[in-house]
Amino acid sequence: MAAIHIKATLPSLPDGWAAEKEFKPIGSISQPTNRAIEPVGPHFLAHARRKRHKRTFSEDERIQASQVSKKVEDDDSGEISESEDPMMLQREAKDWKQQDHYAVLGLSKYRWKATEEQIKKAHRKKVLRHHPDKKAASGKDENDNFFKCIQRATDILQDPVKRRQFDSVDEAADREPPSKKQIQQKEGNFYKLMGPVFEAEGRFSKKQPVPTLGKADATREHVEEFYNFWYNFDSWRTFEYLDEDVPDDNENRDQKRHVERKNNNARKKRKVEDTQRLRQLLDGTMAQDERIKKFRQEGNKQKNAKKIEKENAEKAAKEQAQKEKAEAAEAAKAKEVEDKAAKEEGKKAKDAAKNAAKKNKRVIRGAAKDGKYFVDGEASAAQVDAALKDVDEVIVRLDNEEIAALSAKLTGKSGKADIMGVFTEEVKRMVGEGKVKEGEMKTLG
Repeated sequence: MAAIHIKATLPSLPDGWAAEKEFKPIGSISQPTNRAIEPVGPHFLAHARRKRHKRTFSEDERIQASQVSKKVEDDDSGEISESEDPMMLQREAKDWKQQDHYAVLGLSKYRWKATEEQIKKAHRKKVLRHHPDKKAASGKDENDNFFKCIQRATDILQDPVKRRQFDSVDEAADREPPSKKQIQQKEGNFYKLMGPVFEAEGRFSKKQPVPTLGKADATREHVEEFYNFWYNFDSWRTFEYLDEDVPDDNENRDQKRHVERKNNNARKKRKVEDTQRLRQLLDGTMAQDERIKKFRQEGNKQKNAKKIEKENAEKAAKEQAQKEKAEAAEAAKAKEVEDKAAKEEGKKAKDAAKNAAKKNKRVIRGAAKDGKYFVDGEASAAQVDAALKDVDEVIVRLDNEEIAALSAKLTGKSGKADIMGVFTEEVKRMVGEGKVKEGEMKTLG
């Protein structure tokens, strides 16, 4: 297409306009230049399309909107292609609390896992299909109830708080626990069927990620972590979505408070029931988990091994104690026998020493008699008493060894002079050792 050159002049200034008052120049005006203008852009293309197909503005816009709608549907159909239930299309908009918002938008297979982008795409697709204006343009007479359901579902699912409230009571997202019969039909069914149940329950956990059930070969640490997590489960699940509508009438405040209290009590009751339900699910799962039985058996084996080891150690210690006790008793008995024998020997030795001392004393006393009581001629009674008194005094002040030595010296002595000499020598020795004072022994001095 050839370019068209257009000549244009600047418009004239209005009457009464003064540069001194109205215009403040900041630079000089450049000289005008000639530029080539080409017909391009979406508006020119729309004009060319209308001319080519001989359409009016409204006809062209309607056809273009239909083509865009079809293109959007085709683009989204790969991800969101859920067929619509005819009964759902007949739902009343006022019953929005009983509707499945995910199903309304065609997101049943995603549910709580649906992303914000998926919700936006689903909403766009549904609006393009069920908008009242489009139905009217296509000649279909349809009420806008389902369109209102679409809008309500979008409002709830795009609001994080409202969506969480709906997810809390979304029964379609729950997984029913399998029966014992289903689990027993095939080996490995327990982990295959119970895993998705806890995956669905895990959507309510404040702590993410949620540990998985695992398989038969899971470690003891993994299994303990799983059950510890679920027995201490911290749930964000709430039940506000099921609340009875609070009246908006400010004049009836008592009724409003009554309904609010009723709703709070109902939430608490449902929370308690949900906690009990989860606890029963866990107890039942744990009772059927073969890994728990295996770990318990292993634990019992280890426990029994430790018990046996402890019993053997106690038995060995007891036997050792009995052995030591027997040895101690035997040693005590032997020592008793030895002490008794020693005592008897000591007694015998003591008796022998005593007897020897008596014998030695008799020898010493007999020596005094053999020595004529240390006087010349016949000794008088007084002289006999004095001599025996001095001899007894000597005996008293000597120990057994000294008495034996003195007795040995006197043995075999017969004459007065010899006997007197032995006594005199002994007294001198005793005086020297301080046992007798000088002159104390008058008959033996």
